[in-house]
Amino acid sequence: LKVPMATFKGAQNPETESFRQFPSYVQQNLDPTKHRKVALFCTGGIRCEKATSYMLAQGFEEVYHLKGGILKYLEEVPPQESLWEGECFVFDQRVAVQHGLELGTHEMCANCGHPISEEDKASPQYEAGICCPFCFAELTPEKRARQEARQKQRAFQHRHNSSEFNP
Repeated sequence: LKVPMATFKGAQNPETESFRQFPSYVQQNLDPTKHRKVALFCTGGIRCEKATSYMLAQGFEEVYHLKGGILKYLEEVPPQESLWEGECFVFDQRVAVQHGLELGTHEMCANCGHPISEEDKASPQYEAGICCPFCFAELTPEKRARQEARQKQRAFQHRHNSSEFNP
């Protein structure tokens, strides 16, 4: 989910859905005798510390991780010196951040929770508050009706109480 939004230049995408899949990925794709140096990065650094410990226990000699994670990197490294490409997904209402931890341009799909870009919003499969290109195909008529009702409620609340509206 997060890698398609952004990554470091030249980074390899493990294409895992969750951190629980990381040990299997390592066992199936990496060899301590061939991959002597490994560098890891994650949003805040916690998972990378666990992954580093795991890889060292598996016999990898040099495993590095980004101290403080991507967020610390974006906070400290100026854009002109950065190897980061895109916006960093965050696990809160901001959805994504850029250098200097400035608010990103991605929003969250109200139906599936997938981060959506301006490009995604230009798709004919995007309907604000209803669906996005990532969930359009799975949207049943019943689910669409529920999402349309929720979107009407959000719009009503926004019109009548816009100072307190926080989707």
